[in-house]
Amino acid sequence: MTDHPSELPAETPPLPEDPALAAAVLEIEAHVAQAGWDQPARLYALVETAQLVAQEPALAAAMSIDGPGDDGSFTSIEQDGLPPGQALEAALHTIVWPPSVSGCAAVIERLVLPPGTDDDIPDDPTAAELFAREHPDRQEVRMVAGVTRAGASYCALRLRAHDDEQSVVNGTELVPGLLELLHATLADSSTDTPTDTVHDSPNDSPEQGPA
Repeated sequence: MTDHPSELPAETPPLPEDPALAAAVLEIEAHVAQAGWDQPARLYALVETAQLVAQEPALAAAMSIDGPGDDGSFTSIEQDGLPPGQALEAALHTIVWPPSVSGCAAVIERLVLPPGTDDDIPDDPTAAELFAREHPDRQEVRMVAGVTRAGASYCALRLRAHDDEQSVVNGTELVPGLLELLHATLADSSTDTPTDTVHDSPNDSPEQGPA
């Protein structure tokens, strides 16, 4: 799949509406960046660290979370079991989080095309993918987007052509389509029956929110 927004923002990003969410998103981005490029999509549950310590002390101890110094932060827990071969955006339509999850975050890599190319992109998905990969002005970008039940959002974008921490672009509304899908997974689903429910079970090396 490809994304082709008008252009990546160059202005100074607005202040985060939720500093704890911003910190969690930036920490996820930095951790994922250590493994390089061409990675599969990832999905994280964001759990209030103090709540995790109180309700799951054994898990908190395994993740080296102390508790008192982590008040007000999120612990990010990577999810397993995403449908193989399915785009994350499609999988998000089937996901509803349990009440213990305060937010969620997703990591995807996409090709970004320059402004003015929308009319040239073929309708066929396979042809569109080939068009994007062969476009001389394409950019490869890693997008990290996070949201909370309270409605906050935060994003971090890293270009493959500028792969360093100083060049990471961050702000609250950089990937609106992905943010909308993530917010929907946290919406009240009491009248709907979800296709799949993701629980906050950690993988072998869960992400830990900032202290």
